[in-house]
Amino acid sequence: MALQAGPSGHHSKDDFPWWLVVLVFIGIATAVAIVTSDLYAQVFTTIVQGIGTTIFVTLVAFSLAMALGLGVALLGLSDSLILRQIARFYVEVIRGIPILVLLSYIAFVGAPAFVALYNTITSPLVSAGWTDPLVVRDVPLMWRAIVALMIAYAAFIAEVFRAGIQSVDPGQIEAAKALGLSRYRRFRHVIAPQAFRVIFPPLSNDFIAMVKDSSLVSVLGVADITQFAKIYSSGSFRYFESYSILAYIYLILTIGLSLALRKFEKRMRERHMR
Repeated sequence: MALQAGPSGHHSKDDFPWWLVVLVFIGIATAVAIVTSDLYAQVFTTIVQGIGTTIFVTLVAFSLAMALGLGVALLGLSDSLILRQIARFYVEVIRGIPILVLLSYIAFVGAPAFVALYNTITSPLVSAGWTDPLVVRDVPLMWRAIVALMIAYAAFIAEVFRAGIQSVDPGQIEAAKALGLSRYRRFRHVIAPQAFRVIFPPLSNDFIAMVKDSSLVSVLGVADITQFAKIYSSGSFRYFESYSILAYIYLILTIGLSLALRKFEKRMRERHMR
């Protein structure tokens, strides 16, 4: 029997989340398997060793991406044509490059270029014996991956910030100008609070996507949960068990975050409507 849709063609907001029930059932079944099976327990304890790296990479890369994305968005909204073109160039170029390609480029091209530039700048200090020259291996692979994810996501986040800022009623901005508020105070007290309500949902989606895309750092050998799964499966040939547990951990992270962020968004919307 088909679900009855409302006048707008959408299902009722009160539809029971059967999808969540199914996921909870699968999660409980997997948890029971981990507790009762020595094999699954061993796989889980091996893979979960990388959870700290996964969380660290996600939080640091996303925080840096938000800062860079905000800067790019403000450049794109500036009065200068040159700054706007620079921001548009960055966004279009970075969004057109796959993250995996960008990750490899930053790790194996950008890092050596950075080291060469650093050594050129500090050559007088090296000659004086005050410091040693930097070598490529001194730049940790994890930080190369973080920088690559930051650059990649900043292009998408910049568009989110731009859309949120432009959603603010221009009349309110003009009123703030008439009151003599500085550019910073206009942004802090007028633009940011209203733009945040528009920005939060897509920003939440980008954060959850970052959790999943953090798995790409395993390409560089960074010891996240994906890397531990790859190592364990290649050594034991237990591919089904390894990648099933890996998917299970990612689902816990992403669905848990999704539900928490959705609840926060709902509360924020309810406070605004009061």
